Amino acid sequence: MNNSGNPGSTAPKIIPRAAHNVSRNEFSKSALKVLYRLHNAGYQAFLVGGCVRDAMLLLHPKDFDVATNATPDEVRALFGNCRLIGRRFRLAHVRFGREIIEVATFRAAAIHVDDDVEHDREGRILRDNVYGTIDEDVWRRDFTCNALYYNIADFSIWDYVGGVEDVERRQLVLIGDPEQRLREDPVRMLRAVRFAAKLDFSIDQPVIEAIHHHAHLLSNVPAARLFDEFLKLFQSGHAGRTFDLLREHSLFGEMFPDTEQEILRDDDFLNFIRAALKNTDRRVAAGKSVTPMFLLGVFFWEPIRKLAQIRRAEEKMSESQSLSLASYDIVAEQQRRITIPRRFTVPMREMLALQPRFLQMSGKRAMKLLEHRRFRAAYDFMVLLAEVGQVDAGVAKFWTEVQTQSATERAASFQIDSRARKKRRPRSRRRRKKRQDA
Repeated sequence: MNNSGNPGSTAPKIIPRAAHNVSRNEFSKSALKVLYRLHNAGYQAFLVGGCVRDAMLLLHPKDFDVATNATPDEVRALFGNCRLIGRRFRLAHVRFGREIIEVATFRAAAIHVDDDVEHDREGRILRDNVYGTIDEDVWRRDFTCNALYYNIADFSIWDYVGGVEDVERRQLVLIGDPEQRLREDPVRMLRAVRFAAKLDFSIDQPVIEAIHHHAHLLSNVPAARLFDEFLKLFQSGHAGRTFDLLREHSLFGEMFPDTEQEILRDDDFLNFIRAALKNTDRRVAAGKSVTPMFLLGVFFWEPIRKLAQIRRAEEKMSESQSLSLASYDIVAEQQRRITIPRRFTVPMREMLALQPRFLQMSGKRAMKLLEHRRFRAAYDFMVLLAEVGQVDAGVAKFWTEVQTQSATERAASFQIDSRARKKRRPRSRRRRKKRQDA
């Protein structure tokens, strides 16, 4: 198939239902409702992208994107549970409870001076709302495996760019010229890594070469968008492989420059990060919750620890105070690359500042640590440090055991004499003045 990127140059290969393995049973009822309502109203309606790809790979898709020739306003007129979003790409979101089905209008290349499209000086797309046909839309997709259209009219798959073959070969191939496509949207470099890690696909060599040429363009991507990509990269169950690929293709340092510098200097820090990523993937696989706060603390730990040492040498403060202040400075610097919401940075600072307190294992103040609101996250962090030899194993064992002890056993562990009574402070009695009869 031709994937040269020449809009409209190729008719699709239409694969009938009998010749492919994609079943409607793999799609959510909400997505099917949207497709059928659009179809019954006389519009074209296709599922497109990752959901079709994942269904082919028997990966049970969870997110469903619809492509149609209906405009966003026409989609909104059909669905009372719809709202329009986006400036860069105008989209319709149709909500069914907690599930959102994203509906996009077919797009075309901008060829007129008054088309609603805008690029920056590097070629990155800032706005693109030029509507067209499915024959034009396919050329606006990124990878061939994401450019497969499932037609609700007859359950066939439309393939313009050899996406089916690339799925079978397990290869990520960009549609069009890789150099131009990555300049248009540098986030495609991160998407290539994410898909390669998730799907166990290889990345096409021309794409690899283009990534190495344009890795620096990630600095042009809005910092808030990069945070969204960070979540997708590291919280989807393939964090370990994703990390390796990001570093292999010089992308991790563009996102976390201070972390990358410390990794190059310190193998122990690298081992700590790998242990944390492995733990994150285990939690995702087990259906447990993960928070970006924890992994960000891991990435920043060594830069923060080193800056805290400098602060303590220059100013008189506790180790916990120096870690807290260093966390603030490192995060402030990082915000230039990736915007990290305050709801994650504040608990991260608290988690890291608690680390020195685990070394104190006697007395009431030490026992009070068990009641701290960040104890569990801080404890998990400390255990990871112990796993890679950066905290004494005896310390981790102590804090693990005291959590399940009775009150009497815990008092003994912290060397608190449970029989000792608090000294009572003498009560000050107020003398009431009796009223004298007048």
